[in-house]
Amino acid sequence: MVRLLGIGNGLRLGYNAAMPTQPSKNIETFPNPKPGRDYEISMECPEFTCICPRTGQPDFATIRIRYVPDALCVELKSLKLYLWSYRGEGTFHEAVINRILDDLVAACRPRSMAVVGDFNIRGGIHTTITTEYKAE
Repeated sequence: MVRLLGIGNGLRLGYNAAMPTQPSKNIETFPNPKPGRDYEISMECPEFTCICPRTGQPDFATIRIRYVPDALCVELKSLKLYLWSYRGEGTFHEAVINRILDDLVAACRPRSMAVVGDFNIRGGIHTTITTEYKAE
């Protein structure tokens, strides 16, 4: 029997649920254990990669995510697989960081969230992209 932990984006996460091991754009969530309290969740993902759409060369970055959850929290393995899904995708730094924020906000509807993409030096230029969301 599967014990239901939460529902987010139509996906159900349970103890016996087989977790995928391939890149995926699906972000799973689970119920916030303390929805009446403001607290911050911070995650650092130092192995993000995507492809430069101009050169076809890989871009490497550390993605930092901070958010104050409302009713739902982001499940970490699905976040890892979501970020992994960009590995072969051609995208500009500005576009991918804004898309990550948009997708995470759509999945968990936080009270606030910030996503920072700290990209490795390329061509002598170090790029950091910061984007934020605040619920109204």
